[in-house]
Amino acid sequence: MITAILAAFVMWCLMQGAVPFAVQIAVSLVTGTIFLLFGRHHHDGVLSIDVLARRSRFAAENAVLKVWGTLLLLILCVCSQSLWPPLVLFAVLAALNMGVGGTSLHAYFSLFRLPAVFLLLSGLVLLWDFSHSPIGIWNIPCFGGYLTMTATVQSSTRIVLARSLGAVSCLYFLSLSTPMPEILAVLRKAHVPSVVIELAVLMYRYIFILLSTYRNRRDAAASRLGFVSLRQSIRTMGCLYGNLLACSFKKAGACFDAMESRCYTGEIRFLSKKKPVTASGAVLFSALLVGTTVLVVLID
Repeated sequence: MITAILAAFVMWCLMQGAVPFAVQIAVSLVTGTIFLLFGRHHHDGVLSIDVLARRSRFAAENAVLKVWGTLLLLILCVCSQSLWPPLVLFAVLAALNMGVGGTSLHAYFSLFRLPAVFLLLSGLVLLWDFSHSPIGIWNIPCFGGYLTMTATVQSSTRIVLARSLGAVSCLYFLSLSTPMPEILAVLRKAHVPSVVIELAVLMYRYIFILLSTYRNRRDAAASRLGFVSLRQSIRTMGCLYGNLLACSFKKAGACFDAMESRCYTGEIRFLSKKKPVTASGAVLFSALLVGTTVLVVLID
């Protein structure tokens, strides 16, 4: 509910004075409703993103093509001086992920919800400033001054948020169509230092291990009335996080012992299947790159 209200308010601020009042109300209400309907993001599976990536119809495409194609789209998106190319790219990539890739609407927007919250909070920080005089299109008295929002800041915030939205959609298109071992294999071919890849593998793996451990211990505490009151909740959360820290050290030691018993020499290797570049994949990324370039050049 709070996120939905925040989304509607940020959208209202972004469109203040730029569109008719009726359109402003409609878009704000639709944005808030979307956030309200899809609810909070839940980790139903330990490796839910990898599961979606392996089930995607784009999983059979060449990983090198997807990684470098997505990277070029990301660069074009960030370099855009208008908000329309990133927004169009977001809509197209979301449609490809759901319509062609097979990712469900609920799964896609549930995963998108977490970065969207950070974007909304960043939008509020960018939109509003403190001034000693009423210089903006909105001026709210506050502590002897004014919280102001100017038209210039409003315009630049729209572009920043559009770029961020397009960039996140590029990363989601890659992560929901390419399993992590294949992405790391591409980075290895690009001569990224081995220590960086090893750290990425271990961090990625342990994020989900800790999330799973935390969820199990939280459910166990809830079944024992650990959250029955505010005071008890604070005490339970303190014990839970302290136990989680000790458990993480224990699991890290057990994992390293298991790796050493399997002849670990300082480098983690994955068995990856060779996937040739298909005509459909080449045409798709060529169309995306050409279309985005044309939009950036013509509209900017």
